[in-house]
Amino acid sequence: MRTPQVVVVMGVAGTGKTTIGPLLAARLGVPYAEGDDFHPRANIEKMTAGVPLEDADRWPWLEAIGHWAHGRAGLGGVVSSSALKRSYRDRLRSVAPGVVFLHLTGDRELIEDRMSHRQGHFMPTALLDSQFVTLQPLEPDEAGAAVDVGGSPEEITARAVRALDALSETSE
Repeated sequence: MRTPQVVVVMGVAGTGKTTIGPLLAARLGVPYAEGDDFHPRANIEKMTAGVPLEDADRWPWLEAIGHWAHGRAGLGGVVSSSALKRSYRDRLRSVAPGVVFLHLTGDRELIEDRMSHRQGHFMPTALLDSQFVTLQPLEPDEAGAAVDVGGSPEEITARAVRALDALSETSE
């Protein structure tokens, strides 16, 4: 029997981290944590005002997510985090070494369209370009997989489960 993974669902705003994360957690039978809930109030206020976060703003947020993930080591869990830069993922791995990343990917037009239909989210579509500029896709030495966000949430989740299964098989 495989040790349950702790999965960080990553990607630019609007890729569906908050939709796919809970669906994936339910499919895997593990808890889900919403990465946005780990943001300090000052970060949310900045983003709501359309101001991109700086790295100094992100470090405490990433550490808090990493501590949650570390606490789930051996038990499994799913948490969302944009984790756009390699250095952010390195920070998460420094606190929770066993995490794997599920990178939700898609073209800008699809993601912007989805963002424009979201209700009650603090991240404005105006920050999407800064997210794509910042994005550094997973590198070959990083434990993780990329999954396209085309299709329904159920289809994306099924692809994610298959990608994580394939990742587990190659690491055994």
